[in-house]
Amino acid sequence: MMIVTSGAVAFGKQRLRHEILLSQSVRQALHSGQNQLKDMALPVLEARACAAAGQSGLMALYEAMFTQYSTCTAQILVTNLDFHDDQKRRNLNSTLHELLRMNIVPIINTNDAVVPPPEPNSDLQGVISIKDNDSLAARLAVEMRADLLIALSDVEGLYDSPPGSDDAKLLDTFYPGDQHSITYGTKSRVGIGGMEAKVKAALWALQGGTSVVIANGTHPKVTGHVITDIVEGKKVGTFFSEVKPAGPTVEQQTEMARSAGRTLASLEPEQRSDIICAFADLLTERKDEILSANKKDMEHAASIGRLSPALLKRLSLSSSKLNSLSIGLRQIAVSSQDSVGRVLRRTRVANNLELEQITVPIGVLLVIFESRPDCLPQVSALAVASGNALLLKGGKEAANTNRILHELAQEALSIHGVKDAIQLVSTREEVEDLCRLEKMIDLIIPRGSSQLVRDIQRAAKGIPVLGHSEGICHVYVDHEASIDKAIKIIRDSKCDYPAACNAMETLLVHRDLLRTPLFDQIIDMLRTEHVKIHAGPKFASYLTFSPSEVKSLRTEYGDLECCIEVVDSMQEAVDHIHKYGSSHTDVIVTENEETAEQFLQQLDSACVFWNASSRFADGYRFGLGAEVGISTARIHARGPVGLEGLLTTKWVLRGEGHTAADFSEQGSMTYLHENLPVAQLLPGRRTTS
Repeated sequence: MMIVTSGAVAFGKQRLRHEILLSQSVRQALHSGQNQLKDMALPVLEARACAAAGQSGLMALYEAMFTQYSTCTAQILVTNLDFHDDQKRRNLNSTLHELLRMNIVPIINTNDAVVPPPEPNSDLQGVISIKDNDSLAARLAVEMRADLLIALSDVEGLYDSPPGSDDAKLLDTFYPGDQHSITYGTKSRVGIGGMEAKVKAALWALQGGTSVVIANGTHPKVTGHVITDIVEGKKVGTFFSEVKPAGPTVEQQTEMARSAGRTLASLEPEQRSDIICAFADLLTERKDEILSANKKDMEHAASIGRLSPALLKRLSLSSSKLNSLSIGLRQIAVSSQDSVGRVLRRTRVANNLELEQITVPIGVLLVIFESRPDCLPQVSALAVASGNALLLKGGKEAANTNRILHELAQEALSIHGVKDAIQLVSTREEVEDLCRLEKMIDLIIPRGSSQLVRDIQRAAKGIPVLGHSEGICHVYVDHEASIDKAIKIIRDSKCDYPAACNAMETLLVHRDLLRTPLFDQIIDMLRTEHVKIHAGPKFASYLTFSPSEVKSLRTEYGDLECCIEVVDSMQEAVDHIHKYGSSHTDVIVTENEETAEQFLQQLDSACVFWNASSRFADGYRFGLGAEVGISTARIHARGPVGLEGLLTTKWVLRGEGHTAADFSEQGSMTYLHENLPVAQLLPGRRTTS
């Protein structure tokens, strides 16, 4: 790595000012007394003198920083003339290669102590002239055949207009042909050339075969990682590329989705229902195309061998699965009739002043899902029903299936001219990069492993995330439980679909049940179903020869494994779940109604069941038609999230020239705040009573 740096003039200016102030203060103190110190004026400092005085300070700083990492540095000062002399160019090239061979970092700067002022428009024969550090870095990058040039600025990268303006957009990628679309602002308070000089230098280096990124080098939370993030390929700053992709960027896709989504939200409920029904029909009419694409994905996944049997099962589609999806979509179509624009509350604030709270879409949803192509139709239908725009990011293992399903979704949307409301991100965007679009995306819904959800929750700094990072579900068997019910519920909760987030992971057993026929039958059933048992600390203490002791009571196995732990009471079971659970779904099995009610009231989980399998925590089983996920959050939506969870509200106030002053002490009006019945107010407007 080589570093092209500025700072010598600034260092020298600071140093020389200090020297001048010191000498002036001594002279004035001797001749005029202290009173006139405040009237001292500093002379204008000559830049070349500042550069000469500041070079040593600049290098001392770099040496101090790199010495902490046992890295040696070397200073190289150059001028524009050094690049016009072939012998000097060869010497410079040789020196730099020798330093790099010895793992020494060259610190390169223009020799501002002797360099003349830059001449405007002096580039000759396609060779960039050294006017500033940007042009120097570009020239060195090409001379040394560097792989990458990182130009650090005091803004995030290149914007299409001055960064401070309202409509300024950061360009993730810049192509040489896009120069006409850029409006440059004023130069920075530091530096010489400004962003225009950086772009010119970047394009020259790009033509010379060097990749270029312009990024922020001043942000305190970013600076420490900006170089490694760029080298690792993360979307940081503006990347300069000669090859323009065929399709739209993800930012453009999001803007297209938002625009079409607003039109979708304004459609009549019957029109949104038509779109969903058309999509349902296409799933069965075009099933051969869908299954053919799915077969390619399955064969590719099997040849690579990276997916577990559980994930392969999720990836697979069949005729029966497509028929079930089609039925589910029609259920959503029916439920969508009174979703958007429903009046939840009406209040007469005062005479001729009425306030309404109505349901509206959230905006743009980003749904990220793994190995679940059946997720795409479900989520798409829910987005249409709720009037939301949708951005989909599927796993690459289902690329072919997702592509055909997305095409069918857009075909259905085209019926009412809102094709772009659902977009499939097919570019190689990292999930972390998508989570940075906080100005474009309103809600992120992850559908996948707990690790995926945790990664997204960590990366989404400014966007709400709806979901759960873990599904540590408990079944508590009380000492007054029915044997038959306990066996059925435990078997279904653990063995029906072990990889599901609503599968039982920990079985809590009342102490009085140990060494009883009920407990023996539970153990026998789990063994018959090939469930590997891990003993909790308390359970292990009761046994002479126990199963392997659990490493953590907060474990989501996602397989035919579970932990068994002993508790002394229902209250201890509640305390255990609060401590080790994930607030997802928890179950009590008991015939004692009072015990059950206490459990249901005290337990703070999204779903709490009495004598029912944890597998009921599902949008379809709840009658929601489908779900976008299960949320363990405390605000907005909780539990299985269907259509209602994708809506928010807004307040609409209808008056006749009312002002706040009308209700002041001097005003003539008084507040009524009467709750009115929720009734249909306008033709075509859907409301409920």
